[in-house]
Amino acid sequence: MCVQVTEEFLEFSVAKGNDLVTPRPDLRFRGLKPGDRWCLHVLRWIEAWEAGRAPRVVLEATHENVLKYVPLTALKRHSLDLN
Repeated sequence: MCVQVTEEFLEFSVAKGNDLVTPRPDLRFRGLKPGDRWCLHVLRWIEAWEAGRAPRVVLEATHENVLKYVPLTALKRHSLDLN
């Protein structure tokens, strides 16, 4: 799913062992900052959502298969392009 990361989500992700902030030039990864868009696995989004730290979702860039895991109402509440 396509998301726009927030400071809260990035902190959550680091705490869960997935550091998306630190640049990794060897992997051509510049590190993310709040406001960046990122392709996020739906299960990580659900984990953040359950913890109250889910990033905003760009629905028009998110595959419909996400609906197999996340209720549409939750996606709409966290939607970047509907609000």
